[in-house]
Amino acid sequence: MPKLRGEAFWRETLRSAHYVVAPMVDQSELAWRLLSRRHGAQLCYTPMLHAQVFLRDANYRRENLYGEACPEDRPLIVQFCANDPEVFVQAALLAQDYCDAIDLNLGCPQMIAKRGHYGAFLQEEWDLLQRMILLANEKLSVPITCKIRVFPEIDRTVKYAQMLEKAGCQLLTVHGRTKEQKGPLAGVASWEHIQAVRKAVSIPVFANGNIQCLSDVEECIRKTGVHGVMSAEGNLHNPALFEGRNPLVWEMAEEYLEIVQKHPCPLSYVRAHLFKLWHHTLQVYQQLREELAKVKTLEGIVDVNRELKLRCQEEIANQKEGEKPKEGLPFFHWICQPYIRPGPKERCRKNGASGTEKGVRGKRALEEEEDGNSELLSKNKQKKKLRNPNKSFDPSLKPKYAKCDQCGNPKGNKCVFNMCRGCCKKRAFKETADCPGHGLLFKTKYEKSLSWQNSQRIIQTPEISRRGDDVGGTAVLQEAGDG
Repeated sequence: MPKLRGEAFWRETLRSAHYVVAPMVDQSELAWRLLSRRHGAQLCYTPMLHAQVFLRDANYRRENLYGEACPEDRPLIVQFCANDPEVFVQAALLAQDYCDAIDLNLGCPQMIAKRGHYGAFLQEEWDLLQRMILLANEKLSVPITCKIRVFPEIDRTVKYAQMLEKAGCQLLTVHGRTKEQKGPLAGVASWEHIQAVRKAVSIPVFANGNIQCLSDVEECIRKTGVHGVMSAEGNLHNPALFEGRNPLVWEMAEEYLEIVQKHPCPLSYVRAHLFKLWHHTLQVYQQLREELAKVKTLEGIVDVNRELKLRCQEEIANQKEGEKPKEGLPFFHWICQPYIRPGPKERCRKNGASGTEKGVRGKRALEEEEDGNSELLSKNKQKKKLRNPNKSFDPSLKPKYAKCDQCGNPKGNKCVFNMCRGCCKKRAFKETADCPGHGLLFKTKYEKSLSWQNSQRIIQTPEISRRGDDVGGTAVLQEAGDG
């Protein structure tokens, strides 16, 4: 059966999905997807998976996709980050039987994406992207989709989208922000860019950005004409967003924890979800925030959640008639609601003119420093400077790491194959070779094994000879006795 394309793919395979849960690193795991589907989500993406790691690590595949079969977790799109056509396609081939489409991440704007050379930092390399999508479209049995960020210019964004469509992309998700718009500089996503892309391509388009409640979804579809709307942060703070409800936080938290008990995931994922769900309440009960951060077991997290529920119920019982939510919130803090990220001006007013408070700075400032755009040092680097006054943090003096000949990750400085440890281990095993730089001694261990086997043969041979002599001597004696 030929694979469906474009509108037919969206209509039949994706069941005309309008409400979409975004791919989120360590946050759109199976348990969270199932919770979201119970409350209105019609399509979910896996967390962003690293194609190179997925290809070489069986445990990574099992933990992120090959777990227990879950028929209710469909339709499902698996998202990969990659910068090599062959690696991307080989990883996708391993995943295609477990999903309805493969998505190429071209939208991640984070520093880790810049270092790894993937996500939004590939949006200038159109030749590479064409090769990746063309090969995937040719080799895969499921459609290939893409998630992108926009350029500042609408015309260039439109040409970018058309290039991806021509290469074989069957569905496009457009996040209406540039790669520079992140953290406190995120600002408002441009639906104008999304609308222009929707009009310029013939494949289905999903919109991403500015989605905090169901009315935002409806307005976005009306203004841009897209087929569906994707939510990330809005969904994390209110998994019932697509139902148009604002439930009690503990209802969603308890339901999620019940699902986790049936479909386990790393404790760090669970903790991160509760920090989002309870975000506004944890500003009130700081002690419980610290307990949630320190707890080491799922049972401990359940206990913290129960205590938060009791505190809120007690607060509700003591509430005065006509009392309104504090801190300018639309609802009381125990109700699921959006978190409006403060802009750079609000953050500066809160933390002082320099945007810092007691030497603590935000993640954005640290990234700027790493790019060489700030002369300030992080708290950790200030400590290092005190210990070693001659130490320099000038990015231009930072050593450039040589890349692995195989995958592009930093190679080991003393590796005999000029590879990272993962690639070196595979090659050394295949060739029965040693790499002292990575502590891999396949050849040495093999030679020791042969030596041990030979020594065992030498030990066994004299014993056999002696037994033979003994048997022969006995026979001679018996013959002498018989005579």
